[in-house]
Amino acid sequence: MAVPRARSGLSHLLASSSTRLCPTTRRSFTSTSNLLAFVNSNARSAAATSTTSTASKPTVTTTSSTAAKPATTSTTQQRTVMPAFPAKEPPVPTTRTATADSSAEAARKQRSLTAGLFDQPPEQEGVPAIDWTRSFHGLGGEAFTAEQHDVLLAPLHQDDVEVKPDGILYLPEIKYRRILNKAFGPGGWGLAPRGESIVTGKLVTREYGLIVQGRLVSIARGEQQYFDPDGIPTATEGCKSNALMRCCKDLGIASELWDPRFIRQFTKDMTKEVWVEHVTTKKKKKIVLRKDDTVRYPFKQTS
Repeated sequence: MAVPRARSGLSHLLASSSTRLCPTTRRSFTSTSNLLAFVNSNARSAAATSTTSTASKPTVTTTSSTAAKPATTSTTQQRTVMPAFPAKEPPVPTTRTATADSSAEAARKQRSLTAGLFDQPPEQEGVPAIDWTRSFHGLGGEAFTAEQHDVLLAPLHQDDVEVKPDGILYLPEIKYRRILNKAFGPGGWGLAPRGESIVTGKLVTREYGLIVQGRLVSIARGEQQYFDPDGIPTATEGCKSNALMRCCKDLGIASELWDPRFIRQFTKDMTKEVWVEHVTTKKKKKIVLRKDDTVRYPFKQTS
């Protein structure tokens, strides 16, 4: 009987507490709604007041006082600087300075070889000589003797032929002179320049005429490369030898060197290709040699 009474008392207590809480909740909800309505009304009135006050105020524009100021210009006066000490007198020339000045003047007057040699053959007036710079005296006028023919047209010995590293065959220029001396005798022939030497940046060239026994037999232009201005005199000598070699073609000397069949056969029988290395630069390349020749400095054979 005690347990049912306790349960009924507990239910009665819960019912009474619920009836007490409901009015409080309703009052808090009502007060919150009233507060929100009051805040919204105050915000509307404040916005309307600020709008009215802003519209009623006049607009005021201000201008910068800096723009109103007139521009001022300042002129800088030029200053004249006077030297504190007078100019020094030029130094008195001495023996050493005079020698140096004379050497410099002589160097300026010295003509560079690259500007040309100006070695035009001189013109002699009143001398009954043949001007080989313009004359073609005796060209093709008479044939040589049979003995001279045999010397000039003799077959070329293979031992006399040399080979350049690029495979070009040639006869040394001294052997052309030996053949001419054998055919006409020393003094029986000569080369006459037909113009001045032309010197370019890397080349010297000049035209020569081959004179044999007082008559012109051939004309050719020689050329020679050079790599330094100090080598121009040596290049002029090489240019003369090159012209002699070309003139000798007209006389039939070493004509085999311009025969393609002879060149191919000689290259096949008498030459070889080898790989060499430069001693200093260590660069490798292929060169052509005679089979009876060896590689010479600055190269060494690698294979």
